[in-house]
Amino acid sequence: MRKDITVGADVRATRGKNEAHRTRRAGQIPAVVYGAYQEPVSVAVNPREIVRIIKSSTGSNTIFNLQINGGERTPVMVVDQQIDPVRGTLLHADFKRIDLTKRLRVTVPVHTQGEPKGVKQQGGLLEIVTRSVEIECLPDDIPEHFTMDVTELMLGQNRRAGEIALAGSVKLSSSPDTVIAHVVALKHEEAAAPAEAAAAPTAAAAAEPEVIKKGKKEEEGAAADKGKAEDKGKKK
Repeated sequence: MRKDITVGADVRATRGKNEAHRTRRAGQIPAVVYGAYQEPVSVAVNPREIVRIIKSSTGSNTIFNLQINGGERTPVMVVDQQIDPVRGTLLHADFKRIDLTKRLRVTVPVHTQGEPKGVKQQGGLLEIVTRSVEIECLPDDIPEHFTMDVTELMLGQNRRAGEIALAGSVKLSSSPDTVIAHVVALKHEEAAAPAEAAAAPTAAAAAEPEVIKKGKKEEEGAAADKGKAEDKGKKK
């Protein structure tokens, strides 16, 4: 999505680790702008301005103006970034020049709205399967996000990417069969029936050794009594 934002940039005459460290110490970060069949340019920009764009509602799909001091002013997008793994700060960014007359491919978030009937009436669970889809469109037509209504979903039903309402030059690049969300049965309910069915045989199996054990004791008792009677007869 195109925004009326302009970020200033200074040209970097040299490159390398030492130059990058000096740039960061000066409160900026190294970056590169390329694309649109033009030569890449090494620049330095304010990291706070870039982070603000990345964390906005349109994120990396934001098209903004990059004004290079003493040079070009061009619409760009953030296409890559390097983050410090310990501090979480932005260390480097790549900007791509955008030709506003040519289509491009981007990934757009998909949000759901409404409470499914399968949840309210049937006790099911709404499961979000896919949270974004890929589209192709002109730069000015990039949507901030798509919204899909799931209110009518019943147990076992789903919404797919092909059902997303598209406008303008937007075309779906993801498979139209991609499941966005569906209503499923709760797992503990599915497991309840098999567990109950298994309970009866288990109880019977547990009782069987007791019967056998009891019968064995009776047999052993009878044999002992018989032996005592025989010994008594011999003594007489």
